[in-house]
Amino acid sequence: MDYKLTKGSSVKDLIQFILRNIIVAPFIYLPLIPLIILDISTEIYHQVAFRICSIPLVKRSHHIRVDRHKLQYLSWFDKLNCVYCGYANGLLRYASEIGARSERYWCAIRHKKNKGFVEPISHKGFLKFGDKSSYLKKYRQQK
Repeated sequence: MDYKLTKGSSVKDLIQFILRNIIVAPFIYLPLIPLIILDISTEIYHQVAFRICSIPLVKRSHHIRVDRHKLQYLSWFDKLNCVYCGYANGLLRYASEIGARSERYWCAIRHKKNKGFVEPISHKGFLKFGDKSSYLKKYRQQK
Protein backbone atom coordinates (compact mmCIF):
# COMPACT_ATOMS: atom_id res chain seq x y z
CA MET A 1 0.00 0.00 0.00
CA ASP A 2 1.25 3.45 -0.91
CA TYR A 3 1.75 5.77 2.05
CA LYS A 4 0.44 8.83 0.19
CA LEU A 5 -3.15 9.94 -0.06
CA THR A 6 -4.71 10.30 -3.48
CA LYS A 7 -8.05 11.63 -4.68
CA GLY A 8 -9.74 8.22 -4.32
CA SER A 9 -8.34 7.42 -0.86
CA SER A 10 -10.69 5.82 1.66
CA VAL A 11 -11.15 6.58 5.36
CA LYS A 12 -9.00 3.52 6.10
CA ASP A 13 -6.25 4.99 3.89
CA LEU A 14 -6.54 8.29 5.79
CA ILE A 15 -6.20 6.52 9.16
CA GLN A 16 -3.18 4.56 7.93
CA PHE A 17 -1.66 7.76 6.57
CA ILE A 18 -2.11 9.48 9.95
CA LEU A 19 -0.66 6.52 11.84
CA ARG A 20 2.34 6.14 9.55
CA ASN A 21 3.19 9.76 8.94
CA ILE A 22 2.09 11.72 11.98
CA ILE A 23 2.26 9.35 14.93
CA VAL A 24 5.37 7.43 13.86
CA ALA A 25 7.40 10.46 12.66
CA PRO A 26 8.49 11.62 16.13
CA PHE A 27 9.83 8.13 16.87
CA ILE A 28 11.76 8.08 13.60
CA TYR A 29 13.34 11.48 14.27
CA LEU A 30 13.89 10.90 18.02
CA PRO A 31 17.44 9.53 17.51
CA LEU A 32 18.60 12.67 15.64
CA ILE A 33 20.19 14.37 18.66
CA PRO A 34 21.94 11.19 19.89
CA LEU A 35 23.13 10.63 16.30
CA ILE A 36 24.67 14.11 16.20
CA ILE A 37 26.38 13.45 19.55
CA LEU A 38 27.61 10.09 18.20
CA ASP A 39 28.89 11.84 15.08
CA ILE A 40 30.86 14.49 16.99
CA SER A 41 32.32 12.12 19.59
CA THR A 42 33.19 9.44 17.04
CA GLU A 43 34.88 11.96 14.77
CA ILE A 44 36.99 13.36 17.62
CA TYR A 45 38.05 9.82 18.59
CA HIS A 46 38.68 8.90 14.95
CA GLN A 47 40.85 11.92 14.18
CA VAL A 48 42.89 11.77 17.40
CA ALA A 49 43.32 8.06 18.17
CA PHE A 50 43.75 6.85 14.61
CA ARG A 51 46.49 9.39 13.93
CA ILE A 52 48.34 8.58 17.17
CA CYS A 53 48.09 4.80 16.57
CA SER A 54 48.78 5.07 12.80
CA ILE A 55 45.48 3.37 11.95
CA PRO A 56 44.33 4.27 8.42
CA LEU A 57 41.56 6.88 8.56
CA VAL A 58 38.06 5.95 7.38
CA LYS A 59 36.76 8.03 4.49
CA ARG A 60 33.48 9.54 5.62
CA SER A 61 32.29 9.95 2.02
CA HIS A 62 32.55 6.18 1.49
CA HIS A 63 29.82 5.63 4.09
CA ILE A 64 27.66 8.75 4.32
CA ARG A 65 25.88 9.81 1.16
CA VAL A 66 23.16 12.44 1.13
CA ASP A 67 22.00 12.82 -2.46
CA ARG A 68 18.47 11.48 -2.92
CA HIS A 69 16.97 14.83 -1.92
CA LYS A 70 18.07 16.09 -5.35
CA LEU A 71 15.49 13.94 -7.11
CA GLN A 72 12.96 16.33 -8.64
CA TYR A 73 9.99 13.96 -8.33
CA LEU A 74 10.14 13.80 -4.52
CA SER A 75 7.99 16.06 -2.35
CA TRP A 76 9.73 18.36 0.15
CA PHE A 77 8.73 15.96 2.93
CA ASP A 78 10.19 12.97 1.04
CA LYS A 79 13.38 14.98 0.43
CA LEU A 80 13.66 15.77 4.14
CA ASN A 81 13.26 12.09 4.98
CA CYS A 82 15.87 11.15 2.37
CA VAL A 83 18.38 13.57 3.89
CA TYR A 84 17.75 12.12 7.34
CA CYS A 85 18.01 8.48 6.20
CA GLY A 86 21.15 9.10 4.15
CA TYR A 87 22.81 10.81 7.10
CA ALA A 88 21.60 8.48 9.87
CA ASN A 89 22.23 5.17 8.13
CA GLY A 90 25.50 6.38 6.62
CA LEU A 91 26.69 7.64 10.00
CA LEU A 92 25.99 4.26 11.59
CA ARG A 93 27.96 2.49 8.84
CA TYR A 94 30.79 5.03 9.26
CA ALA A 95 30.90 4.62 13.04
CA SER A 96 30.76 0.84 12.63
CA GLU A 97 33.81 0.89 10.33
CA ILE A 98 35.69 3.08 12.80
CA GLY A 99 34.79 0.60 15.54
CA ALA A 100 35.85 -2.35 13.38
CA ARG A 101 39.25 -0.82 12.65
CA SER A 102 39.71 -0.02 16.33
CA GLU A 103 38.84 -3.58 17.29
CA ARG A 104 41.22 -4.96 14.66
CA TYR A 105 44.03 -2.80 16.04
CA TRP A 106 43.48 -3.34 19.77
CA CYS A 107 42.13 -6.85 20.15
CA ALA A 108 41.49 -8.90 17.05
CA ILE A 109 39.92 -11.88 18.80
CA ARG A 110 36.68 -13.45 17.63
CA HIS A 111 33.79 -13.77 20.03
CA LYS A 112 32.79 -17.12 21.45
CA LYS A 113 30.44 -18.88 19.05
CA ASN A 114 26.86 -18.74 20.29
CA LYS A 115 23.66 -19.75 18.56
CA GLY A 116 22.05 -16.75 16.93
CA PHE A 117 25.09 -14.46 17.11
CA VAL A 118 26.00 -13.05 13.72
CA GLU A 119 29.74 -12.60 13.53
CA PRO A 120 30.74 -9.29 11.96
CA ILE A 121 32.42 -9.47 8.56
CA SER A 122 35.24 -7.40 10.04
CA HIS A 123 36.19 -10.35 12.27
CA LYS A 124 37.53 -12.30 9.32
CA GLY A 125 41.18 -12.93 10.10
CA PHE A 126 40.73 -12.39 13.84
CA LEU A 127 42.21 -14.91 16.27
CA LYS A 128 39.96 -17.74 17.41
CA PHE A 129 38.28 -17.38 20.79
CA GLY A 130 40.37 -19.12 23.46
CA ASP A 131 43.51 -19.45 21.30
CA LYS A 132 45.97 -18.33 23.97
CA SER A 133 49.17 -19.25 22.13
CA SER A 134 48.21 -17.26 19.01
CA TYR A 135 47.23 -14.30 21.18
CA LEU A 136 50.50 -14.35 23.09
CA LYS A 137 52.46 -14.68 19.86
CA LYS A 138 50.66 -11.78 18.19
CA TYR A 139 50.12 -9.32 21.06
CA ARG A 140 52.69 -10.18 23.73
CA GLN A 141 55.83 -10.93 21.73
CA GLN A 142 58.93 -10.52 23.84
CA LYS A 143 62.19 -9.73 22.09
